[in-house]
Amino acid sequence: MRVVIAGAGKVGRAIATELLDNGHSVLLLDKDPLMAAPDAAIPGASVLTADCCEIASLDEADLASCQVVVAATGDDKSNLVVSLLAKTEYGVPRVVARVNHPKNEWLFDEAWGVDVAVSTPRMLSALVEEAVTVGDLVRLFSFQQGNANLVELTLPPLAAIVGSRVGAVRWPSDTALVAIIRDARVITPTPDDTLESGDELMFVAAPDQEAALQKVLAP
Repeated sequence: MRVVIAGAGKVGRAIATELLDNGHSVLLLDKDPLMAAPDAAIPGASVLTADCCEIASLDEADLASCQVVVAATGDDKSNLVVSLLAKTEYGVPRVVARVNHPKNEWLFDEAWGVDVAVSTPRMLSALVEEAVTVGDLVRLFSFQQGNANLVELTLPPLAAIVGSRVGAVRWPSDTALVAIIRDARVITPTPDDTLESGDELMFVAAPDQEAALQKVLAP
């Protein structure tokens, strides 16, 4: 898979390293010439010194041939422009954008070409809630294109479904149990798996079904 990452700062470089380790082709795009200096090079990654908000730069980066664009600059305006151009001008199948400031999160949606928006402040706060909350639904991640959220709940001892089989629970519509985390193990749920107190349940759910899901899982 060919991936173009706009922004060769710490975030962009960390993403590039992970993708290269997984066997993908990576091009880093940044207007700062220092990012292309030999001592800053990431083995295996290509680097293009150019403004990611200019069509000429994106043409040179050959965005039309990539499967994913990651807008990872430290500026939300730039990330939105890159996302919009990648989707509308080059038809990139998957656009992932970094949200630097929570107040701008509402902009990062399909209208701006964003398939997945990653807000570091929101994710950190969600992980804090997830670590200390039992019995309450915690939203971890939002999928912009599919209008769905990744949510988590730690099953409390008095929940009515403790001891029930996964297949016997009447889950709300437009929700899917995708993983059970139990004793540091990740379990892919089957209809015959039994739910236990303390299980961390991971769901993909439509936003308007979260309240119904909370009701099923509550004590």
